[in-house]
Amino acid sequence: MHPHFSRCNSIKVEGGCWVLYEKPNYTGYQYVLTRGEYPDYQRWMGYNDTIRSCRTFSYTSEGPYCIRIYERPNFQGQMVEFSEDCESVQEHFRSREIYSCNVMDGYWTLYEHPNYRGRQYFLRPGEYRKFSDWGATCASTGSFRKITEF
Repeated sequence: MHPHFSRCNSIKVEGGCWVLYEKPNYTGYQYVLTRGEYPDYQRWMGYNDTIRSCRTFSYTSEGPYCIRIYERPNFQGQMVEFSEDCESVQEHFRSREIYSCNVMDGYWTLYEHPNYRGRQYFLRPGEYRKFSDWGATCASTGSFRKITEF
């Protein structure tokens, strides 16, 4: 996106869901945006006004949303299954560290801090054997929610 503009100070999403990335080739900080207006980068919880790549996605659910989180890599240790948003991982799980997860159905956004704050990680259905599989640099996860607006 760099040839088109060097900064992104506002966004209007007229339809669908988008994942914006701080760096080219879908890398760096991720920001999941649904329909709405974002008058400045803080509204999409951006760390800065740099957006270098983006993609849209669509989803047709085959069942209820479902994510399984694990306290150890490779789906080991305590497991808890969720079908609804989780505002505080620590309140529903022994700790706020998630080392692996399995997204059974639906698209989800994981957040670094409780109350849907901090770095975001976009997860589509699939297996994530370690936190680096979803782009995180540590296992700390504060909250997560399903993406329902398409």
